[in-house]
Amino acid sequence: MSPALITLLVALAAVILFVTEWLTVDLVAMLIIVGLVLTGVISPSEGLEGFSNGATLTVAFMFVLSAALLKTGALQMLAGRMSERFRTKPKQATVLLMLLVAVVSAFINNTPVVAVFIPIVGRIAATAKINPAKLLMPLSFASIMGGMCTLIGTSTNILVSGIAEEAGLPGFSVFTLAPIGVVILVLGVVYLTYLGDRLLPARDAEESLAEQFSLHDYLAEILIPADSKLAGSRIMDSAIVRELDMDIIEVRRDGARFTLPAGDFRLEAEDTLKVRCDREKIKGLKDWVRITDQSSGVRVMGTGLERNNSSLVEMVVTPNSEFVGKTLRRVDFRRSYRAVPLAIRHREATLHEHLYELPLMAGDVILAEVKTHYLKELHRIEQGQDSPFILLSSNTIHDFKQTRFYFVLAVIVGVVLLATANLVPISIAALLGVCTLVLGQTLKMSEAYEAIDWKIVFLLAGALSLGKAMNNSGLDASIAGLLTNSISHLGVYALIASLYILTNLLTEVMSNNATAALLAPVAISAAQQLGIDPMALLVTVSIAASASFMTPVGYQTNAMVYSAGRYKFLDFTRLGTPLNLICWAVTTAMVPTVFGL
Repeated sequence: MSPALITLLVALAAVILFVTEWLTVDLVAMLIIVGLVLTGVISPSEGLEGFSNGATLTVAFMFVLSAALLKTGALQMLAGRMSERFRTKPKQATVLLMLLVAVVSAFINNTPVVAVFIPIVGRIAATAKINPAKLLMPLSFASIMGGMCTLIGTSTNILVSGIAEEAGLPGFSVFTLAPIGVVILVLGVVYLTYLGDRLLPARDAEESLAEQFSLHDYLAEILIPADSKLAGSRIMDSAIVRELDMDIIEVRRDGARFTLPAGDFRLEAEDTLKVRCDREKIKGLKDWVRITDQSSGVRVMGTGLERNNSSLVEMVVTPNSEFVGKTLRRVDFRRSYRAVPLAIRHREATLHEHLYELPLMAGDVILAEVKTHYLKELHRIEQGQDSPFILLSSNTIHDFKQTRFYFVLAVIVGVVLLATANLVPISIAALLGVCTLVLGQTLKMSEAYEAIDWKIVFLLAGALSLGKAMNNSGLDASIAGLLTNSISHLGVYALIASLYILTNLLTEVMSNNATAALLAPVAISAAQQLGIDPMALLVTVSIAASASFMTPVGYQTNAMVYSAGRYKFLDFTRLGTPLNLICWAVTTAMVPTVFGL
């Protein structure tokens, strides 16, 4: 079997795994390396080169710089000051919010930026009486467009630049993409503000959490009579927990309340229990507690939010969460977070049954009841660098550390200036920035390690290996030949338009980094075959790979706001398709002019 065919088969297998999400992206990336090395397409040293590549290291260091800026509390402070403007001038405030997110996302990783802004937008929407669905999708889209403007705005740009350098070409400068990215950003903000608002859903957002998650039919109160088999048993041994798989949320006994009781809590006769269950299990409850009068024994009830000893929280699963791909049972949700899951908003569905068995995805929203005194601990966990969730109902705001903010800002500006002036490579500039932050005691080394998204690091290493294999086997030249032979006679505009569409459609259904790794070598070969500047086609691939607006699964920030905004899949298609067309038109029109084709 020829090396080109082996590489093609590995690439196709990777595409299938990325699309189906049968395996995590980092594991797929490692399998790419193993497969290509074992088949002899690349050498072991070439397989491991991706881990020491400047692009991979730059992305890792930029995660640390992002964490330092977020730790200063500056973004929360700025967003908090916008609340009043949303009440008086909502259109103007929406523009300012998108521009703020875009500018920040141009220089630090956009995933944590969106994570910070989701609960803030929720509070702004509540105080200004705006549907959060009108703000969350524009928030995600603005972060994506901001990332298109600079080399360090997204890992995709850094990856494409790294592939160019591997091929012996000059990589991107910090602002190579800025002329096109800024135009896309301006047009995109105008579109989202004045036309997009009409395409966004106008669903009622004033429902209580119980109504949003249809909880009333899934919480029940039961009374344990004296002759019940439940009397005297520990919760972990009780039939309703072991055989009916229910959660006991509260026990009331002689005027006392025991919220989220431990598994070794012993039930007694005349205890009143609040349990989570479905309609069918309510019928089963009557058999265990031997109650025939439903009105006095088993009854559907409200959520009990009027009590002070427990609260409902919405927890959004983050893209890098330990929850992704696991079930609540596997992460030991109840014991680890002192919380009982009541419902999960999984994409467009709200689920109440088998909650402990559902493999979670990024963007899923878990509605849970927690002890009120434990909320402070949940907020502490949320503020960590590797937080597994965002609390939508979070009211905590980092104290704004003004001196630290100016120090971190100076470090980031210094990194950008050093790289822009070509005094040192961007990877070394970013490393210098990390060292400065640690020496300046803004971050500890442990926090720096926690800030790095290791899944992305492994994905980039695997992607670079795939790019090397395509070059070694000649597969990139073969695909480029097919593309140029069928399109080149129509002119350079047709070539750029076609390459953009191909890249963009792929990135909507699989990882944007994987798409860039697949097509960047093709872009280089196509440019060399036609004798044009490869930079033009590489910029096209970078922008098209990032411009994922039509589906909620093509980009991490879209997945984060999907369930949080109570969107439907087609909401992204309806709002994102015109924005994709704007990006396509701007890129096709400007690339030949900017790069003198």
